[in-house]
Amino acid sequence: MSTEQAITTYREGARITDVDSLVVEGLSVYYETEDGTVKAVDDVSFTLKQGERFALVGESGSGKTTLAMALMRLTRPPGHIARGSVTLNNRDLTTLTEDEMRQARLSELALVPQGAMNSLNPVMRIERQLTDGIVDHLADDESITKKELSQTARDLLTRVGLRPEVARLYPHELSGGMKQRVAMAIGISLRPSLIIADEPTSALDVVVQRQIMQTLGRLQEGLDASIMLVGHDMGLVAQFADTIGVMYAGKLVEVGPVEDVFGDPKHPYTKLLIQSLPSLQEKKDFVGIPGLPPLLIHLPQGCAFEDRCPSRFGKCTGAVPEKLSVGARRDVACFLYEGEGAS
Repeated sequence: MSTEQAITTYREGARITDVDSLVVEGLSVYYETEDGTVKAVDDVSFTLKQGERFALVGESGSGKTTLAMALMRLTRPPGHIARGSVTLNNRDLTTLTEDEMRQARLSELALVPQGAMNSLNPVMRIERQLTDGIVDHLADDESITKKELSQTARDLLTRVGLRPEVARLYPHELSGGMKQRVAMAIGISLRPSLIIADEPTSALDVVVQRQIMQTLGRLQEGLDASIMLVGHDMGLVAQFADTIGVMYAGKLVEVGPVEDVFGDPKHPYTKLLIQSLPSLQEKKDFVGIPGLPPLLIHLPQGCAFEDRCPSRFGKCTGAVPEKLSVGARRDVACFLYEGEGAS
């Protein structure tokens, strides 16, 4: 049996009905410190459809990467998943044993990390790093030869736009864009149904960013997988995503189709994020968001965005807004829309 056939057999055995959907319900990730509890992610819920591109945006410290790590079950003490569920392939990932979750990583959901140089082993050739996960997941299949694994590594490199010869190189011999492509090749090696890309274009120039995102989109379409893109580049998100989720202070404050969110943003925070984007069509003054995000260990009693919000009113100070439905697949957590939808 070839490596390709073995992977196909493995994936068919691992996949269940309706595998390409992710349902996150009430997920909370807290960090216990001497000064108190840090609510890095608080009661977050959303759904990804098969083949959907979902982008998670927000300022640094809003909880985007913490959420991504929680989906992968890679949260480390003093952090922990306080409550909530993450259902993928009809299984709640939060209930799996460590061994079951280890098998799910790469085969059912995979992470393309931020800063590929930090995620690649500097003393291991690229080929070994590409095949390590495959060998681990297919350890019981003794029919796979080293030659077949080597060819698989070269095929993966070709799929992400790299020459097969890159397999014999070390990470320090590659450019930033090449390392990011290697990270993507590792991520797709077992054909996961969900790819989590944590700021995959960070620290890359704009030309390479475009190439990386085009490659990621092409890979996703080939796998018919879903993508959760974590980032803060609203312009990149507008060109890549189908759906956008806006995070602020650990909460998901707005979710909707990307065209609707950019065309008619509902939450005041979303409006300010979009207004801060530069425009090629018109000359305008730079617009920033006043103030700073709150400390997650000392959140206000009311809306976390209240002291920075130009639309705040009395109720915002004393209560936390619940999520409201304001259209097809559109949710917003803001008191301004209490009379327009049902929670």
